[in-house]
Amino acid sequence: MVLRHLKTFGIVLMVGSTVLSVNLAAQDMPQWRGMNRDGAVAGFDMPAAWPAGLTQQWTVEVGYGYATPLLVGERLYVFSRQGNDEVMQALDAATGETVWRTSYDATFEMMPATRNHGPGPKSTPAYADGRLFTLGISGIVTAFEVEGGRRLWQRAAGSIEPLYHTGQSPIVDGGRVIVHVGGQDAGALTAFDVATGQVDWSWDGDGPAYGSPIVVELEGARQVITFTQENFVGVSAETGQLLWRRPYTTQSTTTSQTPHLYQGDVIESGRGNGITRFRVVREGNAWTTENIWHTDEVSLHMTNAVVVDGVMFGLSHLNSGQYFGLDLDTGEVLWTSAPRQAENAAILNVGTTILSLEDDAELVVVPHSREGFEPVQRYEVAESATWAQPTLAGNRVFVRDVESLTLWTVE
Repeated sequence: MVLRHLKTFGIVLMVGSTVLSVNLAAQDMPQWRGMNRDGAVAGFDMPAAWPAGLTQQWTVEVGYGYATPLLVGERLYVFSRQGNDEVMQALDAATGETVWRTSYDATFEMMPATRNHGPGPKSTPAYADGRLFTLGISGIVTAFEVEGGRRLWQRAAGSIEPLYHTGQSPIVDGGRVIVHVGGQDAGALTAFDVATGQVDWSWDGDGPAYGSPIVVELEGARQVITFTQENFVGVSAETGQLLWRRPYTTQSTTTSQTPHLYQGDVIESGRGNGITRFRVVREGNAWTTENIWHTDEVSLHMTNAVVVDGVMFGLSHLNSGQYFGLDLDTGEVLWTSAPRQAENAAILNVGTTILSLEDDAELVVVPHSREGFEPVQRYEVAESATWAQPTLAGNRVFVRDVESLTLWTVE
């Protein structure tokens, strides 16, 4: 039995905190990949025509890391590493000035396989009801108060880390913040109480992968769907009970995808494994899955795709980085771009337009199409590598590179 309830893990709780409730606006970016964790952006003002260049408003140093800057109202929340500390800071979105800064010691030793990635956290924070939740690069889970940045509670990292350090981003569902803690061959998908940090439930059936979970309603059950070290699973969001499991591994144990839900079915992909659409089936208390279609023509590794009008737009790692359009109803690859476009990219869907921030700091503007890949504009937006997803709001594009955050505007 791998289900545990109400187990405590040496939580550090800061009492007497005030929790604020803030209504989210369409332009807010409260978590990894946006409001619905699918890369869709609702609050960006599309220009009638894309200009020859973007206008730089400010640049500030924020520290190392790949965490997407969150935007709630006119506050940016940035998670990074400065020296031996992991740092959570709030910035004024208009000026880039620091509103508050909170840090804690997070000394750790990088593994040889990750030295080229830098020491900063890769996990994007989650915002909910006046709190911020982070997963540090070694596995430290922390809750902060958004008004002032006070640390509310913290759970120490375990003794075993993931092979390439942590990469997933936490998700908040109701009164729980859910994250897969632990490391190689020894992890637990865990739901912490948002107010206290106590464990509500924990499923320890596998170690963590590097993709982030989603929470959806399927077959009458609210469930956490996520890749793990050697599986793809659906776990009850209420109890932590395992509902269904599909064995799933990728080359070098680097499964990095956030699952997609399309018309009630799940889209599955990982390095070298192609793309599969499958259905979750429930018969009483028995759960199974059945494949709808599969293609090996394209495959997703570290780049997450977006879906517009039934077509998935993504960057396949095959052919040294090749954009593609995939019909999710039939599994047919509609088109592929020329090869060698980019190693990785952060792709967002803005209405009928795709914005792809490639890891060489080029922002590519592409009208979504069933016919092919025809960019209308390209912008150089940083002086170093860009692994973090950009944050879009109004006419603003916030871009994070290795150590800095820059505001560009579309004029």
